Amino acid sequence: METVHIDGSTGEGGGQILRTSLALSCITGKALHIDNIRAARRNAGLAKQHLVCVEAARAICDAKCRGAVLGSKVLDFQPGSIRSGDYHFDIGSAGSASLVIQAVLPALFLAGQPSTVTVTGGTHNPMAPPFDFFCETFLPAVAVAGFQADCRLIKPGFFPAGGGKMTINVQPWEENTSRAIDPFDFAQGRLCEPLEQPQIYARIYTAKLPAHIAQRQKRLLSQSGLDLQDIEHVEVTDSAGAGNCVMIRLCSSSRTTVFTAYGMRGKPSQEVVGEVVAQAKDFSAGGAAIDRFLADQLLIYMALSKRGCYVTNELSTHLQTNMEIIQKFLPISFNVQRHERAYRICCHPAS
Repeated sequence: METVHIDGSTGEGGGQILRTSLALSCITGKALHIDNIRAARRNAGLAKQHLVCVEAARAICDAKCRGAVLGSKVLDFQPGSIRSGDYHFDIGSAGSASLVIQAVLPALFLAGQPSTVTVTGGTHNPMAPPFDFFCETFLPAVAVAGFQADCRLIKPGFFPAGGGKMTINVQPWEENTSRAIDPFDFAQGRLCEPLEQPQIYARIYTAKLPAHIAQRQKRLLSQSGLDLQDIEHVEVTDSAGAGNCVMIRLCSSSRTTVFTAYGMRGKPSQEVVGEVVAQAKDFSAGGAAIDRFLADQLLIYMALSKRGCYVTNELSTHLQTNMEIIQKFLPISFNVQRHERAYRICCHPAS
C-alpha cells in the first residue's frame, strides 16, 4: 500500500491538514503518515474534535490506525473500503460538528449507497463553519456538481458548553450530473461572478442571555448602512449553555453567502455587529464570487471533479495549504491568478 507522508506543520499548521488528509486517504486507498499534527496551535496534537475526525474516518472505511489518542502529534492511518451506513459521533466538547462531518463527507459521497451522519458537539462556535453556513452556503455550492446532501439542526450548541447536534443525509455522487452542470466552470461563470443585487438579511442567535442583548444588536444592525430586508431573532431555549452569534446573509437566486461573528463574555455587541458587517461589506466591495471560507472547502470537490474555477476574495494560508495537501494525493493541479482585489482559482488534471 502506497503511503503519503504529510508534515502537519506545513503552511497554516492546523486541523484542516488532518481532515483533508484523512478524507483523501479514505478516497484514494493510500495509507497516511502524518506527524507534527497541529504544530502551529498552542495546544498542538489531537484535541477532542480532531480525534473524533480520526475515529469517524476509521469507522467509514474500516481503517487501521496508530496514534489515535488525545494529544498525539503522529498518526498512521491505513484505510480499507469506504462503507455507507448510519453513523453517530460525539465530540464530548464544543468542538465543531460541521468540521467532523466535513472530514468524512467527501468519502461518503463516493460510498455507492446513501449514508447518515449525526454529530454531537458545537454547531455555532468560533473558528469553524456554523450550521447555517454549512447548510445554506456550502451544501448548495457542491450540490450543483452532483454532490447531494441535506442537513438538519437538531439542537444548537454554542462555545464553550457544546451539546448541540446536527445530522446530514448523504447521497452517492452523480458524476455524470456534475459534468452536465458544473458549478466550478469558469465559462458558465457560476462561481466566478459576484452576486448580482443580493438581498441582505440578518439573523441573531441568543441562548440563555438577557433580552436586551438581541435588542441592542438589532438596533446596531439597523444602523449599519446595510440595506437589510429583515432581522430575524432566534432565541434558543434548549441549549446546554449561553451563546450568541450574529449573521449577515447575502442572498441571490444562485447562492447564499453567510457571514458570522460571535458574542462572548467581555465582547460588546457593537464589536460583534461591527465585525460581521465589515465582513459582508469587504466581500461585497471586492468583486469576488465566493468568500474565503467556502473557497477553502470547495477545493477537494473541485479536485474530485478534476476541473473548475471560482473567484474568491482572499488567498488565505488555509487555502494555499489545502491545495498543497490535495496535490499530494490526487493527480491534479491548481492555478492561481490575481484579478485586482480577487483571486481566480482553477483546477485541472496534472500534466
